[in-house]
Amino acid sequence: MELVTPGIGLVFWTAIAFICLLILLKKFAWKPILTAIKDREQFIDEALNKAELAKQEMARLTSQNEELMKQARAERDEILKEAKKLKDQIVNDAKTTAQSEGAKLIEKARIEIENQKKAAVAELKGQVSSLSLDIAERVLRTQLDDKAKQQDLVNNLLKDVELN
Repeated sequence: MELVTPGIGLVFWTAIAFICLLILLKKFAWKPILTAIKDREQFIDEALNKAELAKQEMARLTSQNEELMKQARAERDEILKEAKKLKDQIVNDAKTTAQSEGAKLIEKARIEIENQKKAAVAELKGQVSSLSLDIAERVLRTQLDDKAKQQDLVNNLLKDVELN
């Protein structure tokens, strides 16, 4: 039983050694350990604060990025709207110009046709009058070979002149 129950001297010297150990640990190890724990705790707190600040900055940058994207989309839509308006205006101007040019060309062609028609009619009248004179000359030559026929023609012409 002696092994199971220690003696008073053993307990006393063990207690003194333990107390000395505690005094030595308190004097040399406790302060550095507690300082290291406090430093570690401060480091963790600072890291958490920095992480929170980074999270807030990320949220701010995300919202700012979304705002910039909205502005970019609005500008893009505005540019596309202006481009479409400009395209429509150019197409309408081109159509108007083409129609006016077409109308001018049609009018010019109509005037040219009218001038050609007048020239053709004048030429035709000239040819008809020339042919009529040739025919009249031939008819008169054949009729005026005889003196009696000449006298009848003159008498008929005089009657027509008096009637008019």
